[in-house]
Formats: sequence, structure tokens, C-alpha cells
Amino acid sequence: MARRRSARQLGLELGSEARPQIKGGGFLRSIEMQLPSKARGFPFSIPAIKKLCRLEFHPAVTFFIGENGSGKSTLLEAIAVKAGFSHEGGWKRRITETVAATSPLDPHLTLARGGYPGDGWFLRAESFYNIATELEELGSGFSAYGGKSFHAQSHGEAFLALLMHRLSGDGLYLFDEPEAALSPQRQLAVLALIHRLVRHHSQLVIATHSPILLAYPHARIYEFSASGMKEIAYQDTEHFRVTRDFLASPDRMIELLLREEEDAG
Repeated sequence: MARRRSARQLGLELGSEARPQIKGGGFLRSIEMQLPSKARGFPFSIPAIKKLCRLEFHPAVTFFIGENGSGKSTLLEAIAVKAGFSHEGGWKRRITETVAATSPLDPHLTLARGGYPGDGWFLRAESFYNIATELEELGSGFSAYGGKSFHAQSHGEAFLALLMHRLSGDGLYLFDEPEAALSPQRQLAVLALIHRLVRHHSQLVIATHSPILLAYPHARIYEFSASGMKEIAYQDTEHFRVTRDFLASPDRMIELLLREEEDAG
């Protein structure tokens, strides 16, 4: 397990390495989308998807944020399929799928590449159990994952084992809400592991709700909303502002929320 550090210590360490050599992998430069004029229904009706023409990736880390249903995971899945991953997640060139399905957006995406990675993984919290089961059925000894079956660990421990042991660098890594099973302290550990991967020539695209992960400095953040998609600074995200305001005065915030609920009831 990575050595535990406080949020302040971790921030200082990440900031101290903000040098030109932090370049990431840069394997994906941009995507362009051309939807058919008659495209209707989900996911074509999602504003961020419907209005998307072009998106440029940060060579190190690109974050997708937004409310549930805003399209961030839908677009991440389409990018993953276009890049050669199974829609269900897992390693590159994985062909087994529990549910036969493809991304409806994949045919309408064009990827501009800056090179080809030596490694890759598409991590989806919702289908990670299926991946763990497949590894068991393939007879994996899990030596590449820390030596312990994912099913013999908690969800969060298995996530960390994957990041710590299997993802070694020179890779394209796509994460869909990796914080889902992680405590705040473990999210800090993941933040440090992301930095390790970036320093080892990797590129990550991450859909997240975590204000901790979003604090990573070598990144670009895209916000998905009812008005479309836009790039946004970390301090301007709702994730940062709501967390800051709540921690600054939790008693007052709780009082206001409960009072509103009582008034509405």
C-alpha cells in the first residue's frame, strides 16, 4: 500500500513536480463527432452529446464532470470502444462480454491519435465484478494484480490493487467513477497513483464526481450540463464550491437543508 500522506503533503508533492517533463502519454489528441441529422432518443438527445463537435484531450489527464445523466459516462464508453476496449471494461483486446452491446456513439466518433500505447485498461465500477469473475475463470493467479483474487478483497481494495500492480505505465487508461468504492483517504492514494502513471508516459480520461481527484494539477476538466459541454477551472466546478462551502460551515448547511425539507413537507 502506498504510504499515507495528508492532503496538504500530497498537494505540495504534486505541485513541486509541475515541471515541463510532466507530459503524460498524449495518445489521444482529440475527438470529433458527426451525428446524423435524424438521430433521436438516448443518447443523442443528451445536450452535451448533441452539441459536441470537437473535444481536445490533455496529454496527461482529462476529467469529465456533470450531474447524473449528463452524458459523461456515455461519452467515455464511446471513446473506450473506439480506442479498442470492450464497452464492459477491462484490458485491451478483451473480447468476452457478459452482455452483447456496443456504444451507439462509437460509429459517429473520429479519434485523432498522437501515438499508440503499450498498455491500456478501461475501468468501470459498475461492471468490475464481471471482469474479476472472468479473470477467475481464465485461471489467473492474480500475480499481475498483487497476488490476491479481486473477489477476496473489498471493492475498494480491488480497485487499488489494479492501479498499484497491474497498470504500470506507457498506457491509455479510462476510468469511469473510480472513486465509487473509495474512502477519502483512498482517493488521495489514487491521486498519487494517477501522478505515478502520468510520470510514466500515460494518459488518463476520467469521469468522476470526486473533488479530490479533480484537484490533480496536470489536467483539463470538461463540464457536461444542460447547455452542452465546456472546459472549466477546478475552483469554478460545483464539486469544489459545494465541498468548500459545506466544510466551511457544516452545521449551517445542514440546518438550511433540513429546514427546506421541513418547509416543503
